[in-house]
Amino acid sequence: MNRYNLLDLTIRDILRVANPSKDDWSFRFQIINEIRAIVGSIENLRGATVEPFGSFASNLFTKWGDLDISIELQNGTYITSPGKKHKQSVLQEVLKAFRKKGGFRKLKFIANARVPILKFEGSYNISCDISINNLSGQMKSKILFWINEIDGRFRDLVMLVKEWAKAHHINDSKSGTLNSYSLSLLVIFHLQTLVPAILPPLREIYPGNMIDDLTGVRTVAEKNIEDICAANIHRIRSDRSRLINRSTLSALFISFLMKFADICSRASTQGICPYSGQLEDIHTNMRWLPRTYALFVISLSPSLSHTLHTHNAHAAHTLHTADTML
Repeated sequence: MNRYNLLDLTIRDILRVANPSKDDWSFRFQIINEIRAIVGSIENLRGATVEPFGSFASNLFTKWGDLDISIELQNGTYITSPGKKHKQSVLQEVLKAFRKKGGFRKLKFIANARVPILKFEGSYNISCDISINNLSGQMKSKILFWINEIDGRFRDLVMLVKEWAKAHHINDSKSGTLNSYSLSLLVIFHLQTLVPAILPPLREIYPGNMIDDLTGVRTVAEKNIEDICAANIHRIRSDRSRLINRSTLSALFISFLMKFADICSRASTQGICPYSGQLEDIHTNMRWLPRTYALFVISLSPSLSHTLHTHNAHAAHTLHTADTML
């Protein structure tokens, strides 16, 4: 048995263990329904909806993954963006309702974060984060979910890279390393820059400015984005002239590690941009200056404009030495 066959077997075992079971899905839906019942009992939040996003919504979560929830406040049918103080006030009310209901562990209200969050541990030891009107997070999750329609190896490689990063302690944004969303973007970039490519630049899926387009009546705006993405994904999948990359998952994993092994030498001058499917010079982008981070990964589109990054050189160093970690 050669090393690739052995790696294939190991990868299958890792994915078999990491992939969520029907119970893991059910447990999370139970928590979502419990939160919906609590939010529905709060007088000031009548009409608000509770929407999952993140890895659960994009079907990129492991069986021990956390759960991200957005409480969507109602303002008729139109998209709104409540201020930070309003979000803090709403989460305070939710916190009181949680304490009154009981049964939630490790309740922690992080009011002064850039995005105020209520954290807790629910049933089955599942960690949960609640935010308010996180529509951009929901749309990013949907796009990641839709990307998997182009090639199913995307999901498997994301799951595998997340487990690898977790094993090497570089999958924790609280310690300054890479969060799961950033790792997903790295996988997208890797699959975009193979020859032949497996994924297209994300501007070929949605060429517009998503945040600017999320205005007016919410159902209409979301449906318009969904229709554009669906049409472009169908076009990409139906393109018979597109060269097919038949690399195995083990080969994709090895090439992922090799591609980012020299990340330290590039990261001081270039950022990774899945929207364009290429490296972007940091000095040409004012949002990336001053260069105070070890690694720059821009989000899914210029519209989701914050730059994802790590300020901990450990993550970049681990990628730099990745070829020794198989």
